[in-house]
Amino acid sequence: MGQRTEVSAGGIGRRGWALGLLLCLAGVAHAASWVAGPSGAPMALADAVARAADGDTVELLPGEYRGALLLDQRRLTLRAEGKVVVQGGGKPGEQKALWTVRGGDVLIEGLEFRGARASDGGGAGVRHEGGRLTLRKTQFFDNEHGVLATNDDKAELLIENCVFGQAPKVVGGLHHLLNVGRIGKLVITGSRFQQGFEGHLIRSRAREALITYNFIHDSVRGGASYEIELAAGGLATVLGNVIGQGADNQNPVLLVYGTEGRVWDRNELRVAHNTFIHYGLLPAWFMRVLDDRVGPDTKVFAVNNLLVGPGLFSPGTSGEFAGNRYATRGMLQDIWTYGFELPPGSTWRGAGVDPSQVGGQDLRPTAEFEWPVGTRKLPAGIGAWTPGAFQR
Repeated sequence: MGQRTEVSAGGIGRRGWALGLLLCLAGVAHAASWVAGPSGAPMALADAVARAADGDTVELLPGEYRGALLLDQRRLTLRAEGKVVVQGGGKPGEQKALWTVRGGDVLIEGLEFRGARASDGGGAGVRHEGGRLTLRKTQFFDNEHGVLATNDDKAELLIENCVFGQAPKVVGGLHHLLNVGRIGKLVITGSRFQQGFEGHLIRSRAREALITYNFIHDSVRGGASYEIELAAGGLATVLGNVIGQGADNQNPVLLVYGTEGRVWDRNELRVAHNTFIHYGLLPAWFMRVLDDRVGPDTKVFAVNNLLVGPGLFSPGTSGEFAGNRYATRGMLQDIWTYGFELPPGSTWRGAGVDPSQVGGQDLRPTAEFEWPVGTRKLPAGIGAWTPGAFQR
């Protein structure tokens, strides 16, 4: 029991009815849904995963799930039906993660991972060890690492409309909300990163990183280090994000590129239409590119960014810079209610350059972050571009 199967033969013509029916019946094994509950009824989660065939969906009934889960070379969807919490309890153990995804193609949707701890201090809500992993509408709180992706240059990690927050307040722990090794591709969109402590909000060594339309904001008194660290260089696009650094930060740099030196053959950084916010009194370094480590051939394009608070943006960095504007917090709509857009009549409204023609790059945003998670499309045909993450 605990299995649902749905087959549809709609749209099949009379002549092809028999063939269509055979095709549908052949696809039954790839259209099954297995239902698991926290108390083991109608089926325990581990049993549902073991019985599921590639292409199946495992539906998790509401409740709290404990115990480690390994998804080894599977092609599965695991989806919450209601409020589902995968609970680590905040107690160190031998397991490196609450869930481990090892290869395959896995989608995790609608779950919450909380309280991951490991005896070596590197416990993760989800540990990604190769393959393709998609996280959608999933939340990570109070984990030593929300997600930890190990080195695999063929691996891909996609994060859509997720929330990461509440890093454990362990002095010297350096717990990152997202910690990504040398994988092939990282995509983050429509997601929220907040409440770090000493570690970074986002740390990536991916060959290609696409970070678009997110709220990466460590609160007014946040105590994280870097908001975004692109440690190994690579091809990185940071577009349309709110990137905020708290006054209790551990490092005055918001976005850093190349801290661990040259790893990938192609090194190019594109930073466009972001709203950077620094809440401290001392100047910040909104963006720092360590080209002495990744090489002088590194290409940098920085266009139409809004730089809010005291700080510097491009000293010592060569590249193409255009349309970047400085502002004070009082020039925004209302920072206390996360109104980070420039109000109507602002001096900088429409003061950006055309982002479609920047050194042969098209850096036009097509969407904006929408609270609490997600994105909304921008209208076509914007004539005058405004610096920052919001055109509204």
